Amino acid sequence: MSKTEIVTINEVGPRDGLQNQKVPVNTAGKLAMIHALVKAGVRHIEVSSFVSPRAVPQMADAAQVLEGLPAEDEMHYSVLVPNQKGYQRAKSAGAKSVAVVLSATEVMNQKNINMSLASSRTVCNSVISEAKEDGLESRGYISVAFSCPFEGPVEPGIILELAQEMLESGADEIIIADTIGAACPAEVSGLFRLLTERFGANTMENRFSAHFHDTRAMALSNVWAALQWGIRKFDSSIGGLGGCPFAPGASGNLATEDAVVMLHQCGYDTGIDIKGLMKAIEVSEKLIQHKLGGRMMPWLSSRKNI
Repeated sequence: MSKTEIVTINEVGPRDGLQNQKVPVNTAGKLAMIHALVKAGVRHIEVSSFVSPRAVPQMADAAQVLEGLPAEDEMHYSVLVPNQKGYQRAKSAGAKSVAVVLSATEVMNQKNINMSLASSRTVCNSVISEAKEDGLESRGYISVAFSCPFEGPVEPGIILELAQEMLESGADEIIIADTIGAACPAEVSGLFRLLTERFGANTMENRFSAHFHDTRAMALSNVWAALQWGIRKFDSSIGGLGGCPFAPGASGNLATEDAVVMLHQCGYDTGIDIKGLMKAIEVSEKLIQHKLGGRMMPWLSSRKNI
């Protein structure tokens, strides 16, 4: 690289990481986690979701979390919404950025939100359009983009089709999500090549991002593969927290500290301080009452001066 390139980390620990934790985390605890992440230099955070409290009790205080967020400069907070009811709740609570999730297969949509693929497409694109009209940022997740735990490998053509619909509806960002961590670098490269051919390199760099799980220990390799196609924004979760509660085998998001260390060593800039991340991990461990850490944690813990 001729000059230092910026790669944006979108931290999903407060939402994706906590949503299926057995230990309840109260609003103050969630805000303590977010404060620690902000102090570490994280500037993009998915803070909660406006889903049914019955379905995901851990997210029942989404409005209270939004109300208590630290008002730092250049912060980008987003929330997940499952449908228009969730969108209206998020908007009323003051959300400025909303994310919808559309699974690429019929069965995953049924398991995740109890809707057909066709109905889910309609709802997601309606929310995106409404957000555009309301002046809110909209982000569209395409989950199980490589493989579905119920239907197996996903044809790339459907991903291109779903992304096209979201962009036409006005989505500001499309997130390609390997929800169960089944993808390998060759598959990631192949899909992002097709997306680049369809939408162009400039669109890929500015409006697409990626979400990888480390289930098969290939999350960092997949980040590298996506980087080669111009992707400059990635989801990750502090300490590797999380995994979709509706997808069998979806254990473990890409750990934020792993992503940051690799990117920095490869010459990219994330603006995130690794010492600060280590402190955020300590805060998170106290909240969920067990140890956290990605694959680099043993090495990071052994370093006196990181």
